[in-house]
Amino acid sequence: MPRESRLFPVPHLVVALVLLAAPIVRGQAVGDPLPGTDRLTMQGDIASELIDGADRFLLKELESSIEARAGHWRVDFGSSAAFEASIEPNRARLAHILGLRDSRPATPSMEWVATTDEPALVGESDRLRIFAVRWPAFADVHGEGLLLVPKSEPLIGDVVVIPDADVLPEMLAGLVEGVPPESQTARRLAETGRRVLVPMLIDRTLEPRGGRAKLTSREYLYRSAFEMGRHLIGYELQKILAGVDWFVRERGESQRPIAVAGWGEGGMLALYAAALDTRIESVLVSGYFESRQGIWNQPIDRNVFGLLEQFGDAELALMLAERRLVIEACRGPERTFPSEGGAPAELRTARRDDVKAEFERARRLAAGRPTPPRWSLVVSGDGTGPFGSDAALAAFLGTTDGPSNPPPSPNPNPSPRHLRRTFDPVARHAAQMREIDRHSQELLVKSPYVRQEFMKRADTSSAEAYAKSIESYRAFFRNEVIGHFDRERPPARPRTRKAYEGEKWIGFEVVLDVFPDLIAYGVLIVPKGIGVGERRPVVVCQHGLEGRPQDVIQGDHPAYHDFATKLAERGFITFAPQNLYIFKDRFRTLQRKANPIKKTLFSLIVPQHQRIVDWLKGLPNVDPERIAFYGLSYGGKSAMRIPPLVTDYCLSICSADFNEWVWKNASTIAPQSYIWTGEYEIFEFDLGSTFNYAEMAALIAPRPFMVERGHFDGVAPDETVGYEFAKVRFLYQGRLKLKDRCEIEWFDGPHTINGQGTFAFLHKHLRWPAP
Repeated sequence: MPRESRLFPVPHLVVALVLLAAPIVRGQAVGDPLPGTDRLTMQGDIASELIDGADRFLLKELESSIEARAGHWRVDFGSSAAFEASIEPNRARLAHILGLRDSRPATPSMEWVATTDEPALVGESDRLRIFAVRWPAFADVHGEGLLLVPKSEPLIGDVVVIPDADVLPEMLAGLVEGVPPESQTARRLAETGRRVLVPMLIDRTLEPRGGRAKLTSREYLYRSAFEMGRHLIGYELQKILAGVDWFVRERGESQRPIAVAGWGEGGMLALYAAALDTRIESVLVSGYFESRQGIWNQPIDRNVFGLLEQFGDAELALMLAERRLVIEACRGPERTFPSEGGAPAELRTARRDDVKAEFERARRLAAGRPTPPRWSLVVSGDGTGPFGSDAALAAFLGTTDGPSNPPPSPNPNPSPRHLRRTFDPVARHAAQMREIDRHSQELLVKSPYVRQEFMKRADTSSAEAYAKSIESYRAFFRNEVIGHFDRERPPARPRTRKAYEGEKWIGFEVVLDVFPDLIAYGVLIVPKGIGVGERRPVVVCQHGLEGRPQDVIQGDHPAYHDFATKLAERGFITFAPQNLYIFKDRFRTLQRKANPIKKTLFSLIVPQHQRIVDWLKGLPNVDPERIAFYGLSYGGKSAMRIPPLVTDYCLSICSADFNEWVWKNASTIAPQSYIWTGEYEIFEFDLGSTFNYAEMAALIAPRPFMVERGHFDGVAPDETVGYEFAKVRFLYQGRLKLKDRCEIEWFDGPHTINGQGTFAFLHKHLRWPAP
């Protein structure tokens, strides 16, 4: 938890004593503050200011991540072997967050792609032959593309040339239109006597998925892979590295050099591949090299959880300090993606000065090397020229043992003849998508057993032993799943004002400081007639998506039915916080900004709730041992993530959300899946291997836990809710023998607060008499 030496800073000690001696409510007029707090004077929409403050906080954290990365590197330039050994932990971390977890074939192979109608030889010129190929990459997934083989002997090198996502391999080989001859890098490199493998990538076709949200092909596959601890980037890297495996096998004793080159998305993959695999001796990165602090605004399929904690482009270049690297500042892919269910994004050409600045930062990182690294920065035109310039290819070819000059541009050699009678890249692309999706779905099916293995260290011999053994899982959940800001918190500086009043209760708006720029905001509902010295339980009542505290207080919202004030009428003190999930893309981009620094929305929401609970515990009529959490929908998601980490919550109720959460996020079959919807921020990295809702509930145990479930709630069908809840029930009753602490109420209704069994559960476990 954040470090804080005392609940009240010394200047507020006298105020605290006053608070502890007097009732909360003493006849304030509208606008008056609670005793012992400052008057709240903020005007306008406080929820909007909360989002703006969270945005400012995250942007500062993104910027500060550059300097903080140094703490993760222990580079030894004493020798090449020492260097590679010193960065091995970083390499392992990079492979983990990119999702490279599936083994590649032990015996690499390459297959011709041919039919009775079409041979594998798809193109030819007087200098090279071009074959359609595929190769096993991992599990049942294959790489597919072209192999360009020079007619001259001997071969002088092997190169993987990686196109941008919207560029076909055939374009880089000169077989079809789409890339000008001077940028046909695969063809130009093959004409120098090098064998060239060109894998196809998943493209950025934007279309409705499942007839619902419009997503690119890449985002569609990214979503389920991300939830399963994999990544589309990782899947494509495995295809590339399987190609490198084959090159290594083929070259035998010849030791022909292996290189990679790419543009746009291909440049990204080339940089990652070379950082991960030391067999790649040189790399050309075109149209992809700059500071990654703006990655949150790029296509979401580039979103790598925790990337900027250790790696910017300069750090990736540092991993190539013992090898050759050519960066080409050139025109990159340019495209804008609207918010039509998928994540809004922009692809733009990096400014020349930004490329140079990141390149110079990489040089500074490698300054401890006895000799400067063998790196080159080539500028095509003014930084917006075409990729694969003569200067870039000359520098790149100079990094291998072959001729240093490519064929001149314009190329005097005749273009290869396209020998196919029919060519259908759409069918090829669809087959590649099916393979990747099938693999992610197989991982989903196996994931319960992976999580079972993950949780096997939990000691269920007794409730006491269990509570002790679960602490390591709680720490993992906090640091590796939710994300934790280890920051000093400023004083809470509570500001309040009376804003609402009912027949039996009074409502106060409350603002508390959490971090610089980040506040907590909510409404405290206090029953009238609390006596001096009387201590009552508190229920924190959490709204759902696009909700506000006011929604749970007045107006009989069809989802909430004023449950915060209904509970106050029963004698509970209640608090309705404003959570961050409001204003659509404004909050969803907070998740985009948090993920690269290994954080999530709940990295902010959890400390907000810790601050709220700490403040509530200091109020004079609050029993600090009886503070409960009750949330609906996104508030139900909160009920699964906040109480595991804010252990001051003595119980948790998840309403209208509990289900087989990993399935709901990763299934490309279920109609209820988030794969098809606009909640692009909802996906959390690697839950499939760690924490489904049963495992999150295990972090709440042995505290009481309840689920409220309407039969006609479209969140999930009853059977998946029951399946996941059965695991929780078994933990509480079967393993821990806690017969009365875990319940579910099924009711004949929709996505709403029912307020029957849950209210009884609160009265029972908060030890407060029911009316």
